[in-house]
Amino acid sequence: MRRVKFGKLFTHRKIDESIIREHLALERTKLANERTLLSYTQAAMYFLLGGLALIQLKEYEEMHYIGYLALVISVLFLTIGIWRFIVLRNKMKDLLKGKIESTAEEEEEPENN
Repeated sequence: MRRVKFGKLFTHRKIDESIIREHLALERTKLANERTLLSYTQAAMYFLLGGLALIQLKEYEEMHYIGYLALVISVLFLTIGIWRFIVLRNKMKDLLKGKIESTAEEEEEPENN
């Protein structure tokens, strides 16, 4: 029978809470961004299905234009959702790289020399 050494796996370590908070906030923002994209996609699919259903109705010819309008709205929803996802993802990447300029609050702080 061999002994298993866990090493420092179960020892108490000091963890910097500010780093963890920043990391968790970024992860929440990424997940919210993905969830928003999925919501836009879901709405686009509903408009697509509704539009196709209205176009296929033979008895109500006057409702075909509403079906085509729903198809256009579907494409718009999908385009806007993808565009917003990409814009926020690029902002997050820039934030992580330090390219985003400091906020007005940080600029107003007096420097102590």
